[in-house]
Amino acid sequence: MTTPLYSRVSIKTSLVCIGLGLMSLSYSAVAAESRQQAQYKPFKLSVSQISTQSANVANGETELQRDSLLLNAGVTMPLSKQWSVGMRLGYDRLDYDWRNIRLTGANNTAALFSDAGDTWENIDRYRASVSVNYRMDKHWSFMLSPQIQYAYADTASASNAQSYGVVASAMYAFESGNMLGFGVAYLNDIDEVRTLPYLAVSWQINDSWRLANPFQAGFSGPAGLELSYQFNPAWNVGLGNSRRTERFLIADDETVVETNEWVSYLRAGWRVTPAIALNLYAGYYFNGELEVTDEAALDLDNQGAAALDLEFRF
Repeated sequence: MTTPLYSRVSIKTSLVCIGLGLMSLSYSAVAAESRQQAQYKPFKLSVSQISTQSANVANGETELQRDSLLLNAGVTMPLSKQWSVGMRLGYDRLDYDWRNIRLTGANNTAALFSDAGDTWENIDRYRASVSVNYRMDKHWSFMLSPQIQYAYADTASASNAQSYGVVASAMYAFESGNMLGFGVAYLNDIDEVRTLPYLAVSWQINDSWRLANPFQAGFSGPAGLELSYQFNPAWNVGLGNSRRTERFLIADDETVVETNEWVSYLRAGWRVTPAIALNLYAGYYFNGELEVTDEAALDLDNQGAAALDLEFRF
């Protein structure tokens, strides 16, 4: 179900990043193999809209309000009883609405903008990944997923904004069908190399309660955890938390802005039909900061957020 409140960026990275949160689990191909063929739908499309409240930057008068539109498409195809491949494409439009910008004084935000005070407001992010899944036996399965991303503001060009990396995970399936594993993402991001470990979980506690990853690991950060409750086949609710990251180029001289923040959220899900699902999110970003290349990080105040995600399977 991948990216949600965030950057799925993400509330991947991408709210962001849920953002990024509303994407498929990296091991979804293994779970799909156990479905009946008549119910298996290999293609997925999702549209997510995320909006945050205004938040003060650098403990001053400057305010930032964000809106994000996340578009994702994916397909998972079995090749044999042991092998399957998947492909995912995504486009995100991140709108940064700056207000009362202060370039001087004790709480200025000059590091975020040019000397002339020119602002950047729109970020385009293009994403693509291919995953190879191998099921060794009834217990062990492995996944390897190369990824590429371009993320740049309207003051920079796409040619200088490339990031690439690979995500790998190993999953163990118990006799009950529950799965637990470990993954790591190696990311050669814009002007920075990162290695991010994460826990991969799909655990049906009982007929109603389930613990799982709400986001796909990648450029937007670790996968996070969500505890959900299934009222009936159509309705469920979830409570989740994760740390999310969004990193993008704002100038072609390798000036990069990175947002880091924790997000907690409450989700309400409705399975409209076997092919259509709707999720509503209410979230809260906290402990956020904006980092600029070779500059000190600027604090970003806590803020509420809301998101809507619509998913189609066919």
